[in-house]
Amino acid sequence: MDKTEAPETIRDPETSDSEPVGQEQDPDPDEDEDEDGGEPPGPKIRDTPQDIRLEAIANTVALHPSRDLLVCGDVDGDVYAFSYSCTEGENREVWSSGHHMKSCRQVRFSADGLKLYSVSRDKAVHLLDVERGQLVTRIRGAHGAPIYSLLLVDENILATGDDGGTLKVWDMRKGTAIMDLKHHEDYISDIAVDQAKRILLTTSGDGTMGVFNIKRRRFELLSEYQSSDLTSVALMKRGKKVVCGSSEGTIYIFNWNGFGATSDRFAVKAESVDCIAPITDNIMCTASMDGYIRAINLLPNRVIGCIGQHVGEPIEELAKSWDSRFLVSCGHDQLIKFWDISSLPNTTVNEYRKRKKKDGRMKSLTKKAHGDNDFFSGLVEETEKKKEEEEEEEEDDSDSDSGSD
Repeated sequence: MDKTEAPETIRDPETSDSEPVGQEQDPDPDEDEDEDGGEPPGPKIRDTPQDIRLEAIANTVALHPSRDLLVCGDVDGDVYAFSYSCTEGENREVWSSGHHMKSCRQVRFSADGLKLYSVSRDKAVHLLDVERGQLVTRIRGAHGAPIYSLLLVDENILATGDDGGTLKVWDMRKGTAIMDLKHHEDYISDIAVDQAKRILLTTSGDGTMGVFNIKRRRFELLSEYQSSDLTSVALMKRGKKVVCGSSEGTIYIFNWNGFGATSDRFAVKAESVDCIAPITDNIMCTASMDGYIRAINLLPNRVIGCIGQHVGEPIEELAKSWDSRFLVSCGHDQLIKFWDISSLPNTTVNEYRKRKKKDGRMKSLTKKAHGDNDFFSGLVEETEKKKEEEEEEEEDDSDSDSGSD
């Protein structure tokens, strides 16, 4: 899924005289007017695309596998596609679709980026054409209960989980379910699959992780019960570890093929761990009810720092861009935000074995981590950096390799 980092593309500015759609304008206080009356400045290039402001809360966001395009689904059942760019004023609404009757719970691109699947509280599965946003296929009444989660296994097979704990696996060539199993007692919050496309893992509000064999089309086992809802699931360490987020803020870790009981657990000082986005084999980003996006290293288990936040608002979903340059988040503030994570893979955890900051704040891993569009953020960052360097010298920390700037 990861690709090498592509050079920054600057879109043709010919469209810049039309009003940008669906984006938040954030005036830059340090942009001076040209006093000499010379040439007007060209389009401003930002570190990250501007926030996209929506008309309703988005439950879900997905990023195209090979283009600067994202799709989100909101609580009104609408699906929107936006192209995004670091050139200021260049975010564009490409199309919108109002085919769902109730809240759109999840959207996912096919691997080739040509198709988009969506699921909803209206119990329907929709297949849309990505270019035009047109509905191609609709499975009405796909589940008996509202659909909560969606995973594309491959170009023809997809898995869906509902509020009642039923998992279905669909062959879209026939439009029929090839597996229909209920082993969870509560909603299926998330679904993951191994690289071999053989084993499906589900997390549920009943506090268990489910294991299903797609090849043999059967249920394998449920994990032991945890003390809270399991909210998310991801594979890490080249598929050797499975991590599950929970509503109490604990990350549960399972060994592959040791699904019955956890091998480890890690309590994050967060209200919850609602979604997980793997960045590398060791590093994942998590989002929480408290509005913070945390970068976390697995084994040793450590919160590396703060990627960003939707201030005081729960975050619904995280997604990584096709070139691994940006992390995208959608929250209850009706914003889609972009975070520069290009330096995160170079981060080393031993850098963070030092005293907790006196103000208790997490280390900032991006320029916008502790507040968007702050005129003084660069200044604060420099001051914090100097303080950290001084602290490191005090502690005789020999590790000078800094991977988070």
